[in-house]
Amino acid sequence: MILNLLQLGRVPYGESLELQRRLVDARYEERIGNTLVLLEHPPVLTLGRNASRANILASDEFLAYRGVEVHEINRGGDVTYHGPGQLVGYPVFDLRSFTPRLGAVEYVRLMEEALIRACGDFGVQATRVVGRTGVWTIAGASIPEKKIAAIGVHIARGITSHGFAFNVNPDLRDFDLIVPCGIADREVTSLEREADLPPAMEVVRNAVARQFGRVFDHQVLWVESLRDLLPNAEAAGRPVAANADL
Repeated sequence: MILNLLQLGRVPYGESLELQRRLVDARYEERIGNTLVLLEHPPVLTLGRNASRANILASDEFLAYRGVEVHEINRGGDVTYHGPGQLVGYPVFDLRSFTPRLGAVEYVRLMEEALIRACGDFGVQATRVVGRTGVWTIAGASIPEKKIAAIGVHIARGITSHGFAFNVNPDLRDFDLIVPCGIADREVTSLEREADLPPAMEVVRNAVARQFGRVFDHQVLWVESLRDLLPNAEAAGRPVAANADL
């Protein structure tokens, strides 16, 4: 099977929601195959279905001053932060296209596996933590595990949306705006902090795409632009080109 890979630059969060909506409809109608979108966002806080507003620690006035948007969305999970230096991935998969069909939990576990392997590509040992979705660095003798990737998904009519946020080289101080994913007793970290030789974002994008292909048993096909994937496609009235900085 083919996995379409669409790599975009920095995309406003609202535009990414519209992009996902269009891709989900196209996947359900079988106009496209399974697709992985990789991009970054300007600073934004998102609250999932189970989120508590109390986990946003900054005031509305401070967030407005910093230019940080807030969006309430339909993915699972609590509050999370997206911003420059964080690789965000939106897999738009039809879970019925796999043999056997993937369930929601198995799908999330496979996504975690792809990110764990991507961490390993850069010498960072990562793992799962029971009861805490996402990817974590392995705890040491006196150092608890730290979260390096968050996951929150939505599944409707068998089609997935939303996905993961992988900390490559963000400003980790921005996570002080929230209680990340509602977990107060663990820190977040990044590849930049954990790897001996911090990789560039482009290298990480390629590693994540490669590992998604391997874990989900798809051949990765790089798509030049959204218009190549969806003819006549536009976002917010403007064409979206691969690697464009919107």
